[in-house]
Amino acid sequence: MKFKRLIYSFITLFFVCSGSLVFADPHCDKLTATGNSEYPPYLWRKGGGSKELLGANQIIIDEISKRLGIEIELQDVGSWARAQDMLKAGRIDLMAGAFFTIPRVQYMDYVHPAFLETESVIWLKGNSGVKINKKEDLKPFLGVTVINNSFGQAFDEYSKAELNIMYVSSLAQAFKMLDRGRAEYALYEKNPGKAYANILGFENLSVEGAPISTEGLFLTISHLSECNTPQLRGQLAQIIHELLEEDYMQKALRQGLESWQEFNN
Repeated sequence: MKFKRLIYSFITLFFVCSGSLVFADPHCDKLTATGNSEYPPYLWRKGGGSKELLGANQIIIDEISKRLGIEIELQDVGSWARAQDMLKAGRIDLMAGAFFTIPRVQYMDYVHPAFLETESVIWLKGNSGVKINKKEDLKPFLGVTVINNSFGQAFDEYSKAELNIMYVSSLAQAFKMLDRGRAEYALYEKNPGKAYANILGFENLSVEGAPISTEGLFLTISHLSECNTPQLRGQLAQIIHELLEEDYMQKALRQGLESWQEFNN
């Protein structure tokens, strides 16, 4: 009887330890994360030589870290293209906000559900005479957007096949090209675009028509991360679900908007 109890205790201990195996792994005492550093109010650079990122997604990552019981270091690694390359190479564990696309599935796992949603829109220069009511209206015009930016799988496929779009390294560069007439429209998300248009002084730029897409922002994990286990993905999914149920994400977004205004005053 004592032997049976001993065996039962061993089996119970095994499953308890297995459920938190990722935290017992010495390689996983900390997770690294990054994101689009030109993406207010979701993420932006603190500046002053700091590698710190601020914004709504930073607030959410900090809360996920607290509930997970493991440190998540959110860091600026450069451009959005470089952030994706770093995750692809396994040099960063987590991406703090990415749209779902088939190419990205090849190198990172998506944690469901999405933690926020964002609208992608068409930006025009005032008095340009360009009128856009649907995506097909973009065909005659030259557009610009940021390298490796996505607007959802459906629009990405359409734009690649049908549209003439230039790709640049930053939103600031894209808006400058639009302002100087080197592009006839720009594609970018609505809230980050408004935030940057204001601080860059592009008061003559405005959103045209309805959003071209509304996409979820997901937390993702690099396929090459040593911490990428079913246990970790399951725990992250549970935490995100709980935060959504508590309306924490929308509170974080409102706080991110307020912080961005304060940051630029």
